[in-house]
Amino acid sequence: MAFFTRRDNSFRLIITIFIICLHCENHLASSAGSSTGFVQTRGTRFILNGSPFLFNGFNSYWMMRVATQPSQRYKVSNVYREATAAGLTVCRTWAFSDGGDQALQMSPGVYDERVFQALDFVISEARKYGVRLILSLSNNYKDYGGRPQYVKWARDAGVHVNSDDDFYTNNVVKTYYKNHIKKVLTRINTITRIAYKDDPTIMAWELINEPRCQQDLSGKTLTIWVKEMASYVKSLDNKHLVEIGMEGFYGDSMPNKKQYNPGYQVGTDFISNNQIKEVDFTTIHAYPDIWLSKKNDNEQMIFMRRWITSHGTDSSTILKKPLILTEFGKSSKDPGYQLSARDTYMNAVYHNIYTSARSGGLAGGLVWQILAERMEPFDDGYEIVLSQDPSTTRIIAQQSRQMASLEHTMSK
Repeated sequence: MAFFTRRDNSFRLIITIFIICLHCENHLASSAGSSTGFVQTRGTRFILNGSPFLFNGFNSYWMMRVATQPSQRYKVSNVYREATAAGLTVCRTWAFSDGGDQALQMSPGVYDERVFQALDFVISEARKYGVRLILSLSNNYKDYGGRPQYVKWARDAGVHVNSDDDFYTNNVVKTYYKNHIKKVLTRINTITRIAYKDDPTIMAWELINEPRCQQDLSGKTLTIWVKEMASYVKSLDNKHLVEIGMEGFYGDSMPNKKQYNPGYQVGTDFISNNQIKEVDFTTIHAYPDIWLSKKNDNEQMIFMRRWITSHGTDSSTILKKPLILTEFGKSSKDPGYQLSARDTYMNAVYHNIYTSARSGGLAGGLVWQILAERMEPFDDGYEIVLSQDPSTTRIIAQQSRQMASLEHTMSK
């Protein structure tokens, strides 16, 4: 009797393990299925495996830099883990670091393999957690090199350049940048063995973070550059989406739209820059606490709503392309800052994103920025540590659920 009881229990255990394994296998197959397709666009919507793709996401620009130290890679993994637990499914991060300390590109065309392997890790971990990546290829600012470093390289090589704006017009500088595009897109990941240009984990390439051109405030210089660079990306990679990296400032093509700017222009033109056919979707950033620093919270909130509404309308009716709010946040360094004020602002932004998405406008938003614990050197006032900011994390998770529910409704 005891023998039969043990055998019976063993049989039940085997059946239980089999059922668990089958469940896990089905779950992994489902996850794998959702991660195998490339994100595409259809009109004003993103499409994944034939269905509408809406999302809630985040920025963690620092991932490659931190991953250069193997002992610190757990911070990348932790952020992915905590982010996915909060329903965040798209991450924007840097695929550049030009010159200086821990550079990916140490000099034109010369790369540090150790840093490239850190980027390999960032991408492979995103794949593991089911997170899509928007990878930015350069920076407007000197942080992590960017266009000032490219222009300096040219100047040091004896090329006549006048200012950082020559990044957009000088042939030598443009060749440096194109070489970087090619190096990144054709890179074969040492962990997954998949070429970046063939990896559906990557949702899109971003040409440059927050492009600006003070020498030509009309936006025309940038339009020419975007046309050339977006076309070059597409010549190497016809699978992935391309976006510019814009903040959303209006230019000269539609003067009446300038009323929505925060009182100035930066050399971009949201309309004409994004009309280039090789640009697959549009982006805006929203920092009224910086752009309208002398205004109160209520006035900044009014600006934010108009900013989102205006660009949502223009993307869907004029440009006929999807729109993402790729950066937004509220800084703890703002005068009179309170956590409740940040949560109120984020709630308002998320409400506007959801409302716009419901009518075919915005497809998602990426909060700036998510950090892991013990990353104080990367604090910029906007940092959110999901494990330490429960009220903010709840707001983020609620938005994720709402966007997922809306996506499910649209898929029917």
